Amino acid sequence: MEENDLDITCGMTDDEMTERFIAAVRIADEIKRIKGVPIARYDKEQRKPYLEYPDGRKEYAVE
Repeated sequence: MEENDLDITCGMTDDEMTERFIAAVRIADEIKRIKGVPIARYDKEQRKPYLEYPDGRKEYAVE
């Protein structure tokens, strides 16, 4: 039996899946912040990854 696009995505549109993905990442970041765990981020201006700590401190990756 062949699957169509609706079977693969459980009937969700691309926009709905994108919204759910963004919400899942936001919730995971909030959980990490509450637990006091740093969050991995990327600085587009400096083009470097960094860790953001719950106190707001940023620690850039060493090259």
